[in-house]
Order: sequence, then structure tokens, then C-alpha cells
Amino acid sequence: MQEQTGFRVYGYRWVVLLVFMVAIFANQLLWITFAPITGEAARYYGVSDLAIGLLSMSFMVVYLVVWIPASWAIDTYGIRVAVGIGAVLTGIFGLLRGLLAPTYALVLASQIGLAVAQPFILNAITKVAARWFPIQERASASGLGTLAMYFGIVTGLALTPFLAIHSGIPGMLVIYGIVAVVAMVVFLVFARERPPTPPCPPGMDDRALVLDGLKGALHKVDFVLLMVIFFIGLGVFNSVTTWIEDIVRPRGFSITQAGIAGGVMVGAGILGALVLPALSDRRRKRVPFLLLALGGATLGLAGIAYATTYGLLLLSAATLGFFLLAAGPIGFQYGAEVAYPAPEGTSNGMLLLMGQISGILFIFGMDSLRAPDTGSMTLSLVILVGLMVVALLLCTRLKESALV
Repeated sequence: MQEQTGFRVYGYRWVVLLVFMVAIFANQLLWITFAPITGEAARYYGVSDLAIGLLSMSFMVVYLVVWIPASWAIDTYGIRVAVGIGAVLTGIFGLLRGLLAPTYALVLASQIGLAVAQPFILNAITKVAARWFPIQERASASGLGTLAMYFGIVTGLALTPFLAIHSGIPGMLVIYGIVAVVAMVVFLVFARERPPTPPCPPGMDDRALVLDGLKGALHKVDFVLLMVIFFIGLGVFNSVTTWIEDIVRPRGFSITQAGIAGGVMVGAGILGALVLPALSDRRRKRVPFLLLALGGATLGLAGIAYATTYGLLLLSAATLGFFLLAAGPIGFQYGAEVAYPAPEGTSNGMLLLMGQISGILFIFGMDSLRAPDTGSMTLSLVILVGLMVVALLLCTRLKESALV
């Protein structure tokens, strides 16, 4: 326990954050499972590439329905109950997906169960930071929570092709199901709702009711602009990770190389999520780091659109990942600050909602715009680069948070 000016922070905050990160990791690992083996999974189940893409896209579709109840549960019942629901659903449906692996329809049904779990976990990132951490550590805490999301994704992208080759798709899904059950148990055993006293001065932990906060946030220009930025940025991330193998396959790259490229992208994002949010906390600024992140991500995406050598592809993937994924935790925390007094679960959920909507649109759009003869997705990637430029321009209109 540490004494701060007028309030205390507790060492157990790191335990709570760690077990929360374990739950995020497991859920995102199960989300991205099929992205790096799209072609192989399509052959195994006898379905189209788009049907395999639907296994990932189901998370985005379900989010549109579940995010409000999940945010309400987080803000009403707290971390242990709401995230606990997500952890239990992840464990149950993760294991079922492995046991029912040979049948596509049952795998899809299990994937939908996992998708229901997602907002109960991800929407709590800023709630955990606000409930356990002082204001000067919250972007860093949100960064670590978001880092767990990225780490789950990078593990799935890099490890899935290897496991699918050596253990088969059913064996790989069983392994991931066991991971999900372990994550569920760890969270339920070690998670705690709140510290004995708030980690901030009196009054700073007060938040509006969910619907009142939602209305208030939508009347704040900075938050609305941030929603548009998340619409573009998260849409780019969701669509590129979903179609990573289809993006590089027409250029002659293998599924292993596709998995490695995706892994490098998210691995670099993990580094970015450690570095830039910490610098944001230290400098007590959000907007300049969002501008830096969006600018760097735009360059990386342009590289992916045109890379013809594997080295350039990896460099571009690393650049995109480092900057785009570092923008996430800074943006979540900035959103929680400018949307105040909207509850953290509500502001977090609204930003994630933008990415789910755009992810669905971008995934379908990329599939419809692929070249009929070669399957190339270069045209759709160029369009995404243009949208990233728009996001960068909108970011220049943001005003700095008054709560930093």
C-alpha cells in the first residue's frame, strides 16, 4: 500500500490487473484463431473463405447486440461480476469449441458464445484502471490491459498455423479450450472488486448513470470525433487481422509467413502499447501521442498495401502494429476523460462499438473488392490508407483532456 496526496493506492491493484489481463488474453486468442489458417480451415470444413472469416466476424456482429447490456453490467455490478461472466463464458465455450471441432456449425455456435463473452471483458479496461489506479497511472494500466488483448491476438496469429500443422485443427482447438478454462479459474479465484479506499481524491470516482452518461458523451465534440477515429482505426485493425492470409497469399506468401507477419504486427503493437501510453502518462498529454500513432500507422498500412518482398512486409507490419495498437489504450483513456462523468464501461464500450461496426463493413468490403483473377486486396488496402489519413486529420481537431 502506498500513501498518495489525500488518498491511498494498494499493491494488490497489480494482481487484479494481471488476472484481468489473463481473461482478455484467452478471449482474444479464441477470437483470432482462424485468421492465419483461413484457406486450410476452409478446406477442412468444406466451406468458403468468407465462411471462415465469419468465425472472426461473429465477434463484431454479436458485439452490436451485447455491448449495452455488458457496459450496464460493468457499471452496475462491477468488475468481479461482469468480467466474471465473460471469463466463465470464455471457459465454457472455448472448451466446447474444442470438443465439437469437427463440425463447422457447432464451431460457429461456440464462437458466438465466445463473442457474447467479449464485451463483458473488453469493456471493463478503463473501469479496472479507474477503480484500482490513480489518474497518473491509468493510461499505463489501460495500456497493459490492451496489451493483453494484443498478446492474445499475436499468440493466435503466430501459434495457430504451427498447431494446425502438427496437431490438426481439432487438436489445436482443444489446446485453446484448455487455456480458456485455466484463464476462467485464475480470474474467479484472484479477482477483487475494489480496494478498501478509492485511488483518487474524493469525488473523482463519481460517475453518471449509464444512460445519462451515454447522452452526455454524445454531446461532447471531442468524444464524437474520437468515436469516428476509432471507427476507422479499429476497423482497419479488425479487417487486416481477419484477412491477413488472404492479403499476402496472392503475393506468394505461405500460411506460416502470413501468421508470422500478423504476429510481428501485433507483437510490435505490444511494444507500442507499453511505450506510448507510459510516455503519455509521464508527459500528461494524450492528443500529441494519438497524432503520432495515427501518422505512423498510416505509413505502415501503405507499406502492407504494396510490399512484394517478405522483409518489407514484416517491416510494414511492425510499423502498423507499433503505432496503431499503441493508439488504443491512449484513446480509451482519453475517451474516459473527455466523456466524464459518463461511466468508464460506457465510454469504453462506445469506442469498441465503432470498431465492431466498421470491422464488419471493412471485412465485407475487402472481400467484395478483391481482384477476381488474382484475389488481390491491394485496392481495398489503398482505400483504408485514405481513411487513415481522414482519421489523422480529425485527430488534429481534438482538444487536450482537462483531467490529465
